[in-house]
Amino acid sequence: MFGIGGGELIFIIFIALMLFGTDKIPEFARTFGKFMANLKSTTNEIKHEIQKSAQTEGITDSMKELTETFTKEVDQAKESVGPAGYIDLGDESLLDLPNPVQQVEEDIESMIGPIKRKR
Repeated sequence: MFGIGGGELIFIIFIALMLFGTDKIPEFARTFGKFMANLKSTTNEIKHEIQKSAQTEGITDSMKELTETFTKEVDQAKESVGPAGYIDLGDESLLDLPNPVQQVEEDIESMIGPIKRKR
C-alpha cells in the first residue's frame, strides 16, 4: 500500500496516537472515511455525466461505426493475403521483390572483399 511496510505503518499509527490522543483518532478516521466516500460518489457522478453527454452527442454511435469500418478494412486486408503470406499482386509475389537489407549486405561484402575481421 503506497510502498509502506507493516513496521512503517505501525510507526505512523504510534506517532498519530502520541500527537492527537486516543479520543481524537476515531473522529479523524470517521472524517477521512466520509471524505473518501464523498470523493468516490462525486467521481462516479462525473463519470456518469460524461457517458450521458457522449451518448446524447452521438459520440458512442460514431465510435461504433468507426470500429466497424476499421474491422471491415482489416478483414479485406486479411483476405488479400494468401495462405503462404503472399500478397496478391498479380504475377509478382513478395519473395520476388528485391530485399533492400540483403542488397546492402551484399554491397558491404563486396566493398570489404578479402578483408576479414580477426578475433
